[in-house]
Amino acid sequence: MSPGGVALETIIAIVALGVAIGFLAGVRRKMDLEQWTVGGRGFGPLLMYLLMAGEVYTTFSFLGASGWAYSRGGPTLYIMAYLTLAYVGSFFMLPQLWEVGRKHGLQTQSDFFRIRYGNKYLSAFVCVVGVAFLLPYLQLQLTGLGIIVSVSSFDRIGQTPAILVSVVLLTAFVLAGGIRAVAWVSVLKDLLMVVAALSIGIGIPYLHYGGLGPMFSALAKARPAHLTMPGATTNLTHTWYISTVLLTSLGFYMWPHSFAAAFTAKSADTLRRNAVVMPLYTITLAFVFFTGFTAVLVAPGLSNGDLSLLTVVRQSFPAWYLGLIGGAGALTAMVPASIFLLSAATLFAKNLVRPIFAPLMTDYEVARLARIAVGVLGVISLYLAIYSSTTLVSLLLLGYAGVAQFFPGVLLGLYWERTTMAGVFSGMICGVSAVAFLVLSNRDPFFGWSAGFVALCLNFVVTVTLSLLARK
Repeated sequence: MSPGGVALETIIAIVALGVAIGFLAGVRRKMDLEQWTVGGRGFGPLLMYLLMAGEVYTTFSFLGASGWAYSRGGPTLYIMAYLTLAYVGSFFMLPQLWEVGRKHGLQTQSDFFRIRYGNKYLSAFVCVVGVAFLLPYLQLQLTGLGIIVSVSSFDRIGQTPAILVSVVLLTAFVLAGGIRAVAWVSVLKDLLMVVAALSIGIGIPYLHYGGLGPMFSALAKARPAHLTMPGATTNLTHTWYISTVLLTSLGFYMWPHSFAAAFTAKSADTLRRNAVVMPLYTITLAFVFFTGFTAVLVAPGLSNGDLSLLTVVRQSFPAWYLGLIGGAGALTAMVPASIFLLSAATLFAKNLVRPIFAPLMTDYEVARLARIAVGVLGVISLYLAIYSSTTLVSLLLLGYAGVAQFFPGVLLGLYWERTTMAGVFSGMICGVSAVAFLVLSNRDPFFGWSAGFVALCLNFVVTVTLSLLARK
């Protein structure tokens, strides 16, 4: 059998196993809205850890991180910094969110804003913004999956057919098993990703240079500026680095799916334990960086840095192992894409359609509409993935710039009683508008600062000022 055939069969076997696990996860459980969205609020420490790792370590971690290490260099290291800071913040904030969620039966991010500020239009606005900025993140996963399957199969399958098949599969098991299906597929996905990251991060530098030390020495000699700021760029300076780390660490749990995942925990202590151990998973990203840095020397001149990891793996390992890496990478796209679809569809049905257009809808009708929305959003994301050429990290940073605008309303809503609905609503509108203006007018970075961080600062100022001006 040809190398392409061997690799393709391995990928298909791994993806089929993951899909089977997803379908079986929902067997013998009544998939009402509560079970479908938050798993009955019964996830213990292990399943909670795997669910959140499944959401966080995605195609971006697999291809985007190595792609930026290849094409940008030093600025890529912001990824390690922001993840660690985000987990520190989650230790204090997520247990508080869980307590509110348990008390009021919250299922989505918009539910929190509705309960805290008592305004259905603010809740609906949070829903619209959340779905709008989830789409680039979902597009990121599908674009990455197409790259993974195409390169790993030696181009036996094109990117478009791979994306199309994956959308059908992930939509099917989300409809069947909800959040529980995603959590259980994460078990297989995380095991394979850790094995893949460690093996290629150590193996590729060793095969080509005899180890990590010699590889970095060769890189420092050939590209002396690549590992420093601004690396291979001209505008990603230390100011950009610091502001981007702050933006992404504060916005980390503002993604609608990450926010809602806190409601699936069995207890607040489960979330605290999770915050303590999650940084250990981040170590695997360092090995992904090693692969991208090695590719700078081994595979120079790639037009798309996101191809660097798989290109150098294809040059260095046998076909069956490339298939294993490809299968692991495919699951890193399918698992988060599934929960993005679930979160966006639930937000749309529960927090936009029901309160604004059909207040008499029952939970059963909301669940049915959410399932329909899963298919519609899958088609939209499929179109974006096929017809957009934006890099994976750029898509992620665009999403972060948007969802981070929820942070003032959440943080101040939990810890400052004087926070008002008018302040939060106005601040959020200003922040989202600033993001749209700066990004769409190509002003990111803005005088060296991350555009999303500039918008977040404006958001905070407006929220606090209007809250202080309101009657006590």
